[in-house]
Amino acid sequence: MEHEVEVEPGVVVWVEDLPAHGPTPALPVLLVMGANWSGLVWPDPLVEALRARHRVVRYDHRDTGRSTHAFEDRPYGLTDLATDALTVLDACGVTRAHVVGMSMGGLLVQLLCLDAPHRLASATLLCTAALDAHRVDLPGPSRGVLRMWQELQDPRDEPSELAWRVEHWRRLAGDGVPFDPDEFADLERRVMAHSGRVETPFAHSQAGVDGLDRADELGAVTVPTLVVEAPADPVHPPPHAAYLTMRIAGGRDAPPVRIVTVDGMGHALPAAVLEPLAAELLEHAAEAEDALAAGDPAPAPDPQVPPGPEPGPGSQPTQR
Repeated sequence: MEHEVEVEPGVVVWVEDLPAHGPTPALPVLLVMGANWSGLVWPDPLVEALRARHRVVRYDHRDTGRSTHAFEDRPYGLTDLATDALTVLDACGVTRAHVVGMSMGGLLVQLLCLDAPHRLASATLLCTAALDAHRVDLPGPSRGVLRMWQELQDPRDEPSELAWRVEHWRRLAGDGVPFDPDEFADLERRVMAHSGRVETPFAHSQAGVDGLDRADELGAVTVPTLVVEAPADPVHPPPHAAYLTMRIAGGRDAPPVRIVTVDGMGHALPAAVLEPLAAELLEHAAEAEDALAAGDPAPAPDPQVPPGPEPGPGSQPTQR
């Protein structure tokens, strides 16, 4: 089911709320996409794999897809996008969810782990960096990716825009698995049709970063967290995932965090990596729910509860 959620007066985000396939006690999954990307960038086969056990919610951030595009008149910070994720959960009637964040979405999920741990059954962070990664000696994006980002705002007609987006994906995907340009051309055609816009979104590249300097708090995270290392990621290459894992571990003997590697994965979600990625997400969610059942007396919400009434107003930015 598709619906709109007002995250502040006059600003709505598009939400797709999909039920699990068949009766299941599993908690919902919220998918939080990266900067300037529509929620449709979460591949349908991955969503369908998760729906084997979970209700799945994905949405368009502000200034992407079918959500309100008004950054110039109503500027905001990245922390506001984290608050939007909670507002989406509220509107869907979800008390607690497994939250998966990719790229900038991973930064937002780190903030949710700090500010709303009671709303997260688990957290998964992929293709992302620690909140303080820009302040330490870690490799940055590749030259090829940075060159593409310098062209984000260049005017292009529709065929040129499609070709630019496919080349952008080629650079982001890295060289870990063969790149299929037709796969990503089909994705971007759907994204353009979904949004009704040809130009590449870029508002998140201008969003404020106040409130992100909180990496020293990550060692207190109690949410079961999975960090997915993408060895071919040209934006946050190794050792970013290991550094993020270390920051969340905080020197504890039994931290609520583990790291896994999805072979061949870059800063993209091609078909070749979806099966192992889905398996890791499902396993992590199941383990987190087992731990909740063993130690948390609070009843789990019905994962099939229909959305409630829409509520009222409730680093370094990663380019994608």
